[in-house]
Amino acid sequence: MTPDAFIAKWQANTRNEAAASKEHFLDLCALLGVPTPNSDATGATYAFEKGVRKAAGGGGWADVWKRGCFGWEYKSRGGDLERAHDQLLRYAGALENPPLLISSDMDRIIVRTNWTNAVSDRRDLALEDLRDPAVRGLLKACWTDPDRWRPATTRQALTEQAAGDFAELARRLRARGHDPQAVAHFVNRLVFCLFADDVGLLPDRLLSGMLDYATRAPASFAEAAAELFRAMRSRGGRIGFQPVPWFNGGLFDDDTALPLDAADIALLTGAAALDWAEIDPSILGTLFERGLDPDKRSQLGAHYTDREKIGLLVEAVVVRPLLVEWGATRARIAAALEARAALLREARAPAMAEAAVLAGAEAITAESRAARTSLRRAADRRARKMAELLEEAGGAYRAFVDRLRGFRVLDPACGSGNFLYLSLLALKDLEQRVGIEAEVLGLEPALPMIGPEAVLGIEVNPFAAELARVSVWIGHIQWARRNGYPPPSDPVLRTLDTIQCRDAVLTAEGAAAAWPAANAIVGNPPFLGGKVQRRALGDAYLDRLFGAYAGRVPPEADFVCYWLEQAREAIAAGRTERAGLVVTNSVRGGASRKVLERIRETGAIYAAWSDEPWTLDGAAVRVSLLCFAAGRDGPAQLDGEAVPEIFADLTAGASDLTAARRLPENAGVCFMGTTKVGPFDIDAATARAWLALPTNANGRPNADVVRPWRNGLHVMRRVEDAWIVDFGATMTEAEAAFYAAPFGHVSRKVKAARGEAARDSAAQPWWRHGRPRPQMRRALCGLGRYIATPAVAKHRLFVWLSAAVVPDHQLLVTTRDDDTTFGILHSRFHEIWALRQGSWMGVGNDSRYTPSTTFETFPFPDGLTPNIPAATTAADPRAQRIAAAARALVEARDRWLNPPDLIERLPEVVPGFPDRLVPKDAAAAALLKRRTLTALYNTRGTPEGAWLDGLHRALDAAVAEAYGWPADIPEADALSRLLALNHARAGSAAASGPGARPATVED
Repeated sequence: MTPDAFIAKWQANTRNEAAASKEHFLDLCALLGVPTPNSDATGATYAFEKGVRKAAGGGGWADVWKRGCFGWEYKSRGGDLERAHDQLLRYAGALENPPLLISSDMDRIIVRTNWTNAVSDRRDLALEDLRDPAVRGLLKACWTDPDRWRPATTRQALTEQAAGDFAELARRLRARGHDPQAVAHFVNRLVFCLFADDVGLLPDRLLSGMLDYATRAPASFAEAAAELFRAMRSRGGRIGFQPVPWFNGGLFDDDTALPLDAADIALLTGAAALDWAEIDPSILGTLFERGLDPDKRSQLGAHYTDREKIGLLVEAVVVRPLLVEWGATRARIAAALEARAALLREARAPAMAEAAVLAGAEAITAESRAARTSLRRAADRRARKMAELLEEAGGAYRAFVDRLRGFRVLDPACGSGNFLYLSLLALKDLEQRVGIEAEVLGLEPALPMIGPEAVLGIEVNPFAAELARVSVWIGHIQWARRNGYPPPSDPVLRTLDTIQCRDAVLTAEGAAAAWPAANAIVGNPPFLGGKVQRRALGDAYLDRLFGAYAGRVPPEADFVCYWLEQAREAIAAGRTERAGLVVTNSVRGGASRKVLERIRETGAIYAAWSDEPWTLDGAAVRVSLLCFAAGRDGPAQLDGEAVPEIFADLTAGASDLTAARRLPENAGVCFMGTTKVGPFDIDAATARAWLALPTNANGRPNADVVRPWRNGLHVMRRVEDAWIVDFGATMTEAEAAFYAAPFGHVSRKVKAARGEAARDSAAQPWWRHGRPRPQMRRALCGLGRYIATPAVAKHRLFVWLSAAVVPDHQLLVTTRDDDTTFGILHSRFHEIWALRQGSWMGVGNDSRYTPSTTFETFPFPDGLTPNIPAATTAADPRAQRIAAAARALVEARDRWLNPPDLIERLPEVVPGFPDRLVPKDAAAAALLKRRTLTALYNTRGTPEGAWLDGLHRALDAAVAEAYGWPADIPEADALSRLLALNHARAGSAAASGPGARPATVED
């Protein structure tokens, strides 16, 4: 068909939709040269009249549908194409969310885009437009290449731009001295007004007109804005003669408006030009919070968590369990309606029999009357049963709809509302889906009624709490528009006092805070490691917190654990069905894991993602996502895979290493290094100058207290020339004062830095390190060297350090000097144990090693345990083979790190201190910078690291032989045997007296 023929035929058309729509579509296919629905005989991917006949009469979901391309709805000439579009929106989910929604009255074709994360676009085509080959090509792409219609602007990019504009406006207002909270409240109102203007809630683009006028008269803006807010606040509001809908909601609780200057108006006018109808509430709150809260200004432009990650938890905690319930309900409905249909089919036979009785009887006899009566009684029984079955089906549907409408989701750390918004959308989408599926079964679907009251929030930050309400309101209205329903009215905004601005874990009186009852708990509680909580929260708060949760959450646990414990208790008490929270992935180990163990004691972890990228305050971090309930049906899901159960360390398999216990034979051997708590470190030049001074008045050299110092970075990178002043663990102030130069430095630097605490020298000797580790020092006595490993590192490896070196708290010290112990610790068996027993830190997802949970639980080979002196095991052939392999590894590794042709070894100024390693020249220095242990171990598994792999294999084989295992034993089997050995040793120790203890974290 030619364009002229098509246009002429359909300009002359006078038939209605039902008579002409199919012919119009077939002619359009002929014009464009695309297949018709008749090409798909099954209708599985391309069909006329896709969907069902509605229970209330009328057509189905779409007049034409092509999978992955479009849904197409017709109306008669001059018909309401907005209603056609609304129907497509309502059933978009049932149509598999086609990217294009097309409506036509045979004079016009309106194409609207429907991609999830793209700004919606619209194109109106008239009959005459089809003469243009370019227009025909674009229309043909609806069949052949729908992506040609995809808008370039994403909702994310639009929201980022809007947030940037308003962040600048907020900055300008604060700079003029306005209160930050007043600025935030004012900006939130403007944000919602711009949205309301673009979606038609404000009549005649009221705000746009106000801005146009203010461009010419900036001083008028504050008064005009106040008048608008006042009109929006109450029912029956007006601007002049123009009625304004009643908005309410608390956002327009007064008419306060801040004055704007010409530059502010220009900024706001530019922002108003954006398509606010398409703003993305899932990131709106986060981005605007950064702009409105002065404390978060530095995070502008930083990343934020995408909705897909949040969706993992919402799906697992809210959607999937409700879909399981709906599946069972739908099956009952289908069974009842099928039984009713069977009775209806049966009813036809008696009706025919009655007709035959009447037709065959020459006269009404007693016998014919009896037959008719019997048939009618049977028909009445069937009718009653059919009515009962219909009521049973309808009752089951209504009961489930009531369940959905009463479902509540709580985010007890809701921030600016990301989880709340996506939870609300999930519930509304589910309500819509249930209605459509009920309609397919033959029931009248209920209108969607779920609203913002379905989501509950607790948030301590007032900036974020109000943004959460705005995000939820906007999301609710957007859902109605996108699904073909009118927006809420009278009032537009329901009051959201369900989002409370308060502390979620502690009351002002120091008790554990109460949470409102909810069916599900989701969220992303604040991340604060156990070591930084006191600095961030303050001593008084933290002391009250520890008191309120004594016996429930260990004091060393991450802050997020208080939310986990609250959610666990709510589930155990029956106030909540399920919870899903984002937590630091370090909760898998250490003190934090105790809270996960409590969750397993009273319930089950039924889904988890053990290690995921996340965004915290604009920075990339690694997190775990876990979902738990009172119990579970069927297998759990770990990292997307079905597993029998999930352990407290968020692993699965045959061995639950969280059940490992501390072994007495390992006690008192592994320690954390010293914690300075002040500027005790000094530069190398100063250190050597003090070491060269004459002996002090006590007859002792400064070498007693001026020592080489190493931390975790020194080990993993190049060894720096680092030094520290260390007065030990027992030296008194009077004794320390004899070391005049070092004492003077500490007195001036450290005493001042410690401030008020330094005045109470009895409680905190200011001249000593904050935590000088006296037990470690006693264990090191008599040793010439010790084993060290970084507390947090990408690779779990061990090094030798001279006993003269003071270890920092970022090093874990094993107080043994024998190669056998070194070799066992550096074997793959201890490494895999450490990776499972430790925790994980930072964006690099580096492993964390602890003395108690990692070292003290590890079962060494029989006869080679740390409580046996090295001299006793020296003659053991197993120990000798391990020691030889360990020495070979260390020697080769040291030659790679410090090649003799690149470095010079210079004796230190004090005999017994480790030699200085100095590059021979600048070229050597440049080469040595790249030779670090991290760089070396990054080559494992590559041809360049083959020599290192070989040395480790030899060491592993020697250690495996000591255990009596094959060298190639699989990792899972090795862990299982190690756990069994741990339990056997712990059980033996328990039988002989106190000793074996649950693993905890050293302070």
